[in-house]
Amino acid sequence: MTLTASAKAVSVPRQPVLRRAWRAVSPYTYVAPFFTLFAAFGLFPLVYTAYVSLHRVELQDPGAMEWRGLGNYTALFGDEFFWTALRNTFTIGVLSTVPQLVMALALAHLLNHRLRGRTFLRTAMLLPYATSVAAATLVFAQLFGRDFGLFNYVLGLVGVGPIDWQSGTLTSQIAVSTIVVWRWTGYNALIYLAGMQSIPSELYEAAEMDGASRWRQFFHVTLPGLRPTILFTVVVSTIGATQLFGEPLLFEGSMSGGISHQYQTLGLYMYEQGWGFFHLGRAAAIAWVMFLLILVLVGVNALIARRRSRKEAGR
Repeated sequence: MTLTASAKAVSVPRQPVLRRAWRAVSPYTYVAPFFTLFAAFGLFPLVYTAYVSLHRVELQDPGAMEWRGLGNYTALFGDEFFWTALRNTFTIGVLSTVPQLVMALALAHLLNHRLRGRTFLRTAMLLPYATSVAAATLVFAQLFGRDFGLFNYVLGLVGVGPIDWQSGTLTSQIAVSTIVVWRWTGYNALIYLAGMQSIPSELYEAAEMDGASRWRQFFHVTLPGLRPTILFTVVVSTIGATQLFGEPLLFEGSMSGGISHQYQTLGLYMYEQGWGFFHLGRAAAIAWVMFLLILVLVGVNALIARRRSRKEAGR
């Protein structure tokens, strides 16, 4: 009897049903705003764009939709200008991404050492990123001018004739890539610098005690420690290169990307189809092709990184 009475005395009262239900549901209410915004501004436009890509939709009357199935995609893959834009996107992406990341890595390695005015240099490296893409492109368009451009003037000093940067295929792509490199190198350099500062200093001390030079420390300590950061910048730069739009549009002010489409990217080609020729269905198909292309490129980067990490882990 005494044990039963004491057990009843110390028993904890049961919580109300509503309170227990609220404790079970409340965590979801904290994340609900994010998923609501994502569904409204991320998922719904993606699904609706896929729906539009299966119809014939004209900008003059977007409410009138005619079912085409995969007709927009068939017409897209049969258009030679699509393949030209795809090739230009790949070429400009390589010309802008590779030098950009290499220069960013070199600048980050330089700023990782004790220098005078490091804070000023780090701040100054973000100025191109903060500059408007329209202002930067218009300035570079003047610098790459054929008759009065600064670059042709400098080349003329060493005996090189004037180059028509806007008409040539390779020259125009180099000019557009230069704008991208100028805008994004400092941004990536600061990301690399943050990654370098997270590498333990004990690794450098151990390498120095083993007699490793600065170059060996960079290749055997810094680069392996920066592998996740490098993968992140490669993926982000790949996505940005695939979606490149503002620089080629404002470089000459033409939706066609030059007289012979020599620097028209996929983003510019989509804009031309949708707002130049008023084919919204075709533009939606291009948008989905770009989306799938980005998924493939990101997947390939992730697969290569995973295989390399497994190979090194097995050593």
